[in-house]
Amino acid sequence: MQIKETTNDGLKRAYAITIPASEIEGRVAKEIKKIAPQMRMPGFRPGKVPANLIRKMHGEQIHAQAMNDVIRESIDKTIADNELRPAMQPKVEMGDGYEEGKDATLTMELEVLPKVEAPDTDGMKIERLTVPVDEAQVDETLQRIAGQNKSYKDADEGRAAQEGDQLIIDFVGRVDGEEFEGGKAEGAPLVIGSGQFIPGFEDQLTGAKTGEEKTITVTFPENYQATHLAGKEAEFDVTVQQVKVEDETTVDDDFAKNLGLESLDKLKELIRGQLEQETAGLTRTQMKRALLDQLAAGHDFAVPHGMVDAEFDQIWSQLQQEAARAEDADAMRKEMEDEKDDYRRIAERRVRLGLLLSEIGQQNNIQVSSQEMNMLIQQAVQQYRPEDREKFIQYIQQEPMAAAQLRAPLYEDKVVDFLFDKAEITDREVTREELEAAIEAEEDGEQTPAETEKPAAKKKASAKKTAEAKDETGGEAKPAAKKAPAKKAAPKKDAAADASADGDAGKKPAAKKAPAKKASGDKVNGEETGEGDKPAAKKAPAKKAATKKPAAK
Repeated sequence: MQIKETTNDGLKRAYAITIPASEIEGRVAKEIKKIAPQMRMPGFRPGKVPANLIRKMHGEQIHAQAMNDVIRESIDKTIADNELRPAMQPKVEMGDGYEEGKDATLTMELEVLPKVEAPDTDGMKIERLTVPVDEAQVDETLQRIAGQNKSYKDADEGRAAQEGDQLIIDFVGRVDGEEFEGGKAEGAPLVIGSGQFIPGFEDQLTGAKTGEEKTITVTFPENYQATHLAGKEAEFDVTVQQVKVEDETTVDDDFAKNLGLESLDKLKELIRGQLEQETAGLTRTQMKRALLDQLAAGHDFAVPHGMVDAEFDQIWSQLQQEAARAEDADAMRKEMEDEKDDYRRIAERRVRLGLLLSEIGQQNNIQVSSQEMNMLIQQAVQQYRPEDREKFIQYIQQEPMAAAQLRAPLYEDKVVDFLFDKAEITDREVTREELEAAIEAEEDGEQTPAETEKPAAKKKASAKKTAEAKDETGGEAKPAAKKAPAKKAAPKKDAAADASADGDAGKKPAAKKAPAKKASGDKVNGEETGEGDKPAAKKAPAKKAATKKPAAK
C-alpha cells in the first residue's frame, strides 16, 4: 500500500492511496477460505466446495466486502501513520476506471483538529450576581397562583355570558359535514376571553345563556398543529350547560390545602424555594457567560470548517423551525437572512469554546460516568412514546454520535463547575431586574473570540439573540455534530473525543434515524394533556394542586 500526502494546508489534509491488486486478491482469497467450510453445494461434501466455484457463485459480493475491508484499513493506516486527529469523518473517493484485478487508487480528504494548548485556568476572576428573595416577590407570586386557580360559582338565572365568565359546554365539531377526531367533548370548561379555543370560538359564545344551543362557524389557523385541519372551516354544535361567574379567591390555609399542601406557610415556603432556584439558574447563566467570555477572549485559533458548518446547520435548522411557528414568520426569516454571517460567527465561537473545554476536561480527567450516562438516557427516553422508547435506547447504544450529543451538555457543565471551583469569585447582591439586564447585556455584547465586528444589538427579542443565548446555556457551547472517523488505529484519542462529544467514534455510513419524539400536546395549567391534535385547545377543569406545582415565575 502506498500513501502520499497531497495537501497540507492549515487544518486541511489530503492523501492519495494506492492499494495493490495483489493485496485485494489476497483479501478475496482469505474471505473465500473463511466461508468455504459453511458452503453447501449438490455433489460436494459439506465444506469441500472448490474455491473456483465459490468465486463463480459469490465472487461479486466477496470482492465488494474485501474492497470495503481493505479501504477501511487503508484509512485507519493513513490516520495512524500520520498521527492525524480527524475533526470529522474523512471524505474518501475511489479513482475513476477501477477494474477488478487492477490496483485501486483512493483519495482521502479531511480536516484535523487544531493543536489546542491547555488554557491557563488559574487566576480567573468572576463576579457572581445574587438576588435575595423578599416577601414582596413571594406575595406577588402567590397572587399570580391565585389568579391562575380561580374558582367559579353559578351565575344568576338568565345571565348572558360575558368576558371572564366560565361556560360549561358540550360540543361536536364537523368539517365538510363530517365529525373529526378530537372535535367532540362534554362538560368542557371554557373561560370567555382566555384564548383557550381557536380564534372566533369564544367570541361567538358571548351573550349565551344556560341551556342555550348554538351553531358557530370558525376557521382553523393556517399553521394549526393538526395539518389535516389547518386552514379549514368547521362548524360546532354547542350546548351551554352552565354559565358561571368568578368567585372571590381567598388566599388562606384552605386555598393551600386545595393545592395539595398542608398550609399557607408551606405554600409560601415552596414558592420561596422555587424563586431561589430560578434566580440561582439565572446567576449560573451570568457566571457561565462571564467564564466563557474570558476563555474566548484569550484564544483565537483556527477551527475546522466542517465542524463550523455542522454547528451552523444545527443553529439554522432550529431557527427555521422557530420562524415557522412565529406569528411574523416572514419578518423573522428576513432578519435571519440579514444576520446569517453573525450566526456563522456564533457557530465558530461554539466550536472554539467546545475545543477549549474539551482540552481542559481531558487534561483534568473529567468524565461522564456510566451511571450518569444511564440517567441521561432515562431522562431523554421520556420524550418518546412508550412503544418507541426501546428503539431510542438502541439508537443511543448503536450510534456513537447520538450518544456523544446526549452526553455533551453534562460534560460541559462538569468542566464549567471545575473552572468555577478554581476561579476567584466575588458576590454582589442585585435585583432580579439588574441580573436579567446583565444577562441581556452579555447577549448584546457577545463577540467572537477575536472580538470581531457585530451589528449593534437590537432591543427587541430577535432570532439571533435566541441563538446567542443558547451558545452559553443548556450545555450547547460544543462542537456539535463533530464526527471522528470509524477507526481503532489512531495512535491516541482526539482531544475532543472525550469532551464535548466525548466517546465519538464517528458516524456510520448509514446512520439509523432516531425514533420520532412523541407529539407535544396542549397544555392544561402547565401540564401536557397528550391531545396535541385537538382542534380546540381545550382545558380540563381546575385540578387540585396535588398534581400541580405553583408557577413561580
